[in-house]
Parts: sequence; C-alpha cells; structure tokens
Amino acid sequence: MSTPSAKISVSVGEKFACVKITGRANFTSSIDLKTLFQELLQKGYAYFLLDLTECTLMDSTFLGVLAGFGLKLSGPQPDAVERALDLFNPNPRIVDLLENLGVLQLFKISRGTAAAPGTAEPCEQVPTSPTREEIKLACLEAHQILMTLSPANVSRFKDLTQFLAEDLKKLKAQP
Repeated sequence: MSTPSAKISVSVGEKFACVKITGRANFTSSIDLKTLFQELLQKGYAYFLLDLTECTLMDSTFLGVLAGFGLKLSGPQPDAVERALDLFNPNPRIVDLLENLGVLQLFKISRGTAAAPGTAEPCEQVPTSPTREEIKLACLEAHQILMTLSPANVSRFKDLTQFLAEDLKKLKAQP
C-alpha cells in the first residue's frame, strides 16, 4: 500500500512565503517543493517559513532537496539580500533525521502557534507531473547534496546514487 505524497500549500506576503507541508513528504512531493522554491526565489521572496506542524515524516530525497535549498540560502547572495529558511514545528523524528544527516545547521528551528501575518494571502500551487526521468534525476541530485554536505552520508547513499545514475543513463538511452 503506497502512502500518498504530502500536500503543499503556500501563502505569500511582501517578501516572505509560508509553505505548509501536510502528511508524508517524499520523493514525489520533493519535486513540487523544489519547483515552488525556485519560482518563489525568482519572484524575489527572501524569507521562507516551512510549516511542518502537520508533516509526519520526510524521506531522504525530500530532505536532500530541502538541504539543497537551505544551502543555497545560507551561501553568499549575488544581490546582497539576506535570505533564510525557518523550519516551524518539526516533529522530533524530523529533527533527528536532519541532525543524523548532518544538515540541521542549515536551518533555523522555530516552535509555537501558527499565526499568519495579516498581509499573507494564499497562493495556488499547481502540482507537477514529473516523468520517471525527472523523478530519478531529482532523487540522484538530492542524495548527492546530502553526500556533499556530510561525509558520513557517503556510505549511506553511495550505492543508491550509483544505481540511480545507472538507471538514469538507461532511461536517457531509450528512444
């Protein structure tokens, strides 16, 4: 029995975006999250609040995409605008996963009661319909990010990334 992907909803203000993840965040929903983050960055949003109050679990692909975005925001910015990604109410299991994968330092953790600022308005997000190739590529890139960020992750994901790279080559070779 497969578990449905997480539901992603977003509200935006002048320079901030609140993204709420409900359910189990997995490799399929990671593509929607990556697309959403790229679009929001292109539109000039600088502060991102990821509401994880109702997120039950994240798989390693989703965590890798999240870590890649956190890394992108924590590095030097070409326009000198300070950017941040705040994880709001992650459950202890998610915090443990982030810590064990060596990426917790990329995020600020906040806890409390959610109260959207009066200037935020819901923004519709259209879910993507990724191809098998796009899914495999996203999985490969996410795990490569995790391996780059922490040497301990190399032994965890070395075989998986090798398999994904080989499978991706086979997919690209098909007519």
